[in-house]
Amino acid sequence: MTPDTDVLVAGGGPVGLYTAIRARLAGLRVVVVEPRSDAVDKACGEGLMPGALAALAAVGVDPAGMPIRGFRYADGRRSVEHRLRGRPGRGVRRTALSAALQQRAAELGVETVRARVDALTVEARGVAAAGVSASWLVGCDGLHSTVRRLAGLERPPGPGERFGLRRHFAVEPWTDLVEVHWGRSVEAYVTPVGPDLVGVAVLGPRGSGFDEALSQVPELAARLAGAEPATPVRGAGPLRQRTRARTAGRVLLAGDASGYVDALTGEGMRVGFAQAVAAVETILDGNPSRYEREWASRTRDFRLITGALVAAATSPVRRAIVPAAAALPSLYGGVVERLAR
Repeated sequence: MTPDTDVLVAGGGPVGLYTAIRARLAGLRVVVVEPRSDAVDKACGEGLMPGALAALAAVGVDPAGMPIRGFRYADGRRSVEHRLRGRPGRGVRRTALSAALQQRAAELGVETVRARVDALTVEARGVAAAGVSASWLVGCDGLHSTVRRLAGLERPPGPGERFGLRRHFAVEPWTDLVEVHWGRSVEAYVTPVGPDLVGVAVLGPRGSGFDEALSQVPELAARLAGAEPATPVRGAGPLRQRTRARTAGRVLLAGDASGYVDALTGEGMRVGFAQAVAAVETILDGNPSRYEREWASRTRDFRLITGALVAAATSPVRRAIVPAAAALPSLYGGVVERLAR
């Protein structure tokens, strides 16, 4: 196989485009394979933590949005908030983030092929997919990654499936915090993303409906009473995705494709960008085993903290999460600061 390019990125979402940008800045030739021509949207909380903003700034991307100065947990009886000690995060519409990354990738000469990866050829010296051959392929094609499946890296998601739903409301944000409202069986994330726009993402078990979820959080339902929906409900899931490994020869997985725990801690972009950096470093080094080590190291906090929270959220101790956070504000704040880095 004679490669057409150095790196083939499967998936033109934020992590895929960030990977492509990083690779171009490192002097590599890059092709992104993505069937959609518009800015890629997704059902997510749309909060970028300070660490994610720093990663974007490092490659010349600065999307517009609303400042996020901390987190607030509430369960209808009590609440606790923590304001970030350093730089704020930012609530950014996913389409705005995708558009900013698309523009930067185009400026750097990243080539885009409008196609789907539906077959994969992996050889000792290269990889071929969607009519393109490359020295390396980075699969960034999301929760239901085709690359992960074709490379033989997929594992069953396991029990306790959780799903996400998101809708925007045309209302002026009432806070500069990300609010997490804990209902009986769901959590509702509220993120300010524009001067007159608020995003509400609901996380819960299979079958959770958006309106039914709001009925579990009267405080939020009252806030949104009379507010005009600005977007339709969009869904994603199951959120839990497991992988046998993150590499198969010259195929690397990054972002949700590489394995995902849950959206509960709101740091998916920060972790995905860190994986993209590790993937490019691995390609430059030419040693796939390095990526497994780096992936494990750079996702450890996310996997441990988010895994522990999800385990609690899906157990009988769920009702104790907000009271415990309120009783131990220093611990709660420490967790928020750790995840926001």
